[in-house]
Amino acid sequence: MPEYKKEEIAKWYDEHSKSILSFILLMVNDYQQAEDLTHDTFVKAYLYYDSFKNHSSEKTWLFSIAHNVTVDFLRKQKPSLFFKEIFQFQKDIHPLPEEIIQIKEESYELYKALGELKDTYRKVIILRKIKGFSIEDTVKILSWSESKVKSMLFRAIPVLKKQLIKEGYWGEKTV
Repeated sequence: MPEYKKEEIAKWYDEHSKSILSFILLMVNDYQQAEDLTHDTFVKAYLYYDSFKNHSSEKTWLFSIAHNVTVDFLRKQKPSLFFKEIFQFQKDIHPLPEEIIQIKEESYELYKALGELKDTYRKVIILRKIKGFSIEDTVKILSWSESKVKSMLFRAIPVLKKQLIKEGYWGEKTV
């Protein structure tokens, strides 16, 4: 691979790796695994660099790779682990302080409440509201239709608010 391609991938890593790590961490709830999947994301970007055609930003392309790498990882887990970790977030598990700092989200309460949401709701909230992707970029990252992105977000926000209220993190008067 020519040197300029290696330099560009390295530049993208410097610019986007922390953001991608936090996205993956919110999906897998395991810091070490999130680091590994982030590394895998950039390895794939390096290997498939020539397939990047600038139809979207490099950030969108990298997040799309990160999403696919993470989904592939979750599918390969044993089904019982998948359902345990994704659909039944354990209340006695607390992220380490450096994990909370690393993801740089507003609060631990938001992180925990996001862990309680179903996978599709969590993905769309993370990409649209936390990471700030446009609807078009979210469509590309998740390979969903525009109407699915909009409807999932429309449904997810009230569910997240309800979860925050349920856990006592958001007073009903603040809604």
